[in-house]
Amino acid sequence: MTTRYATLRPRSRRREQLKVRFAATFGVLALASLSVVWVPAPAAALELFGLCLFGKCTPKDESDGLIDPKSYDLTMTVLVNGAEDRDLEKAVKNASLLWLEREKPAAGSAGLLTRAKADYKRILAALYNDARYSGEISITWQGREVSGLPAGTDFPENAQFEVLVNAEDRFAFGVADIVNPAPPSLDRRDRVASPAEEGFLPGEPAYAGTVKRAGRLAVRAWRQQGHAKAEVTDQAITARHNEKLLNARLTIAPGPRAVYGPVSVSGTKRMHAPFVARQTGLIEGQEYDPDDVKRAEERLQRLGVFRSISLKEDEDIGPDGTLPFSLTVQERKLRRIGIGATVSTIDGVGAEAFWLHRNLFGRAERLRFDARVSGIGDTIDYKEFDYYLGSTLTLPGRFTPDTDVTIKTFAEREVLDLYTKNRLAGSVYAEHFYSDEVTLRAGKFVSYGEYDDVFGVRRFGVVGGEIGARYDTRDNELDPTRGFLVDLAAKPFYEWEFGNAIGKAEAEARMFVGLGPDDRTVLAARLKVGSIVGAPIVEIPSDELFLAGGGTSVRGYPYRSIGVPAPGGGISGGRSLFETSAEIRQGITKSIGLVGFVDAAQVDAGSIPDFSGDIRVGAGLGVRYNTGLGPIRLDVAVPLNRQPGDPAFAIYAGIGQAF
Repeated sequence: MTTRYATLRPRSRRREQLKVRFAATFGVLALASLSVVWVPAPAAALELFGLCLFGKCTPKDESDGLIDPKSYDLTMTVLVNGAEDRDLEKAVKNASLLWLEREKPAAGSAGLLTRAKADYKRILAALYNDARYSGEISITWQGREVSGLPAGTDFPENAQFEVLVNAEDRFAFGVADIVNPAPPSLDRRDRVASPAEEGFLPGEPAYAGTVKRAGRLAVRAWRQQGHAKAEVTDQAITARHNEKLLNARLTIAPGPRAVYGPVSVSGTKRMHAPFVARQTGLIEGQEYDPDDVKRAEERLQRLGVFRSISLKEDEDIGPDGTLPFSLTVQERKLRRIGIGATVSTIDGVGAEAFWLHRNLFGRAERLRFDARVSGIGDTIDYKEFDYYLGSTLTLPGRFTPDTDVTIKTFAEREVLDLYTKNRLAGSVYAEHFYSDEVTLRAGKFVSYGEYDDVFGVRRFGVVGGEIGARYDTRDNELDPTRGFLVDLAAKPFYEWEFGNAIGKAEAEARMFVGLGPDDRTVLAARLKVGSIVGAPIVEIPSDELFLAGGGTSVRGYPYRSIGVPAPGGGISGGRSLFETSAEIRQGITKSIGLVGFVDAAQVDAGSIPDFSGDIRVGAGLGVRYNTGLGPIRLDVAVPLNRQPGDPAFAIYAGIGQAF
């Protein structure tokens, strides 16, 4: 019998290095990392938490827990007009349960029969998705068609199944019509790709997926224009087998135009329900837009106080055109404490701790205290230790639901190769999330500190402001394969010890282009420039001057070691920066990738780079291991124009791409 189918940031005091961090929050990950590092050399495999990371691990007994497990053998033949077709064969195998689970015993004869019978629909769907609407599917055991086997059929161990698929040529669209399409939108933010742009056109291959996408796009176009309950009400699809044509006509019912109604909130305990409703940004009387609903969920997640969020529109639009929403939330615990330790071959031992309150007064106000000390063991002189003590108060949803205000105060001592600083500072910043891609920021700051560097001991008092903008279209922050990032910042400030008005500007751009299937090859480039005007180098705080070098700058050179020669000898920061990087990232397997890179930078004493000095260039190779959370990065770089004191090579490790 056959079936016929038809219609249908790391930082080091002296240089970057790999650190091992033990923290309460990440204890399991730390132990896992140590397990990976310390595998004995003769080991042929590594299993971790039941996962085989590499090598030949202990085979799993797939029959564990099954009653009367039934193993089977399978042969599969996929033809198009009687000839083999490898592409269709791959699609059929990916759809077939018998094929995908051929190494897993079934739960008795009943389970095996259910698995086999399910393959008819699964394979049929695969053929439809490939625009093949004529042909045959045959699944047999002992010459008998599985679809005709009665319930209770008893299969022997290692029963032999045969699957034969003989399809015909692809169908093309004869008719591809949307009845009652949405009018063109005047707002570019509401524009949706037309079904025709996705292949829903006469003469194009009639993939079943194309028909589904056409319906979704037609509905989405209406929803983007305020018709929240738009839907496909009729699908007329017929196949003309002799001509290998598929006629598809989809009818859309837009329903009434909707405006936002009230948002009811449930599940709050300490949070103020009216504030939570306001944070959705859904204003009563404003036209419905599905993009608004998506951004509402993102705003609520950004508050950081909810364990879960469920924002749902009502089933029906009211007689007055209003569409109410219901929001159900579950709050997290109010407080969190963290402690950690850092072990460094260069800096010695460090310790850190924080205390966090997520919701001080019922509007998601976050108060956090941080304390850190490092350099213990590297020296026994406490004056050489690094210290940090600070507090941060974040006030979400101030002024607008998309505007956060952050108030920060801290005291720090930092010992680097080029300078030592002791500083008190405070700042107030506002960050406005204008859209998914654009973030704006502005703030004021004040600081006073003592700096000991190549120019001697000096004190600086600074008061000023900063404005900035960020445009980010990257598809993934830790491992981008396409998109752009542009970050601009202007920082005017007044230094009162020397009496200088100073201006600092920075701009950085990153570009990512994915090539080939699944973006297995990625071209990445980065450019950063900066300039300081208004004062000589000796009258500018050391931490405001530009320096380069390190794992996120110019690999192959020590961290923040590239500067300008000081008049009395030594190195200081400069007043201008030019920095660039280029990478070729090549995926080898789903988990392993290789990277080739070149970095270059020039730091100048003048406010505009004149490239009169040596441009420092580093190059190297890297390995990436994809963890799912982000790639583990290991880079080896060499300085191509090595200077006295520079290493012969440098190794960098971290999580996420270098840029």
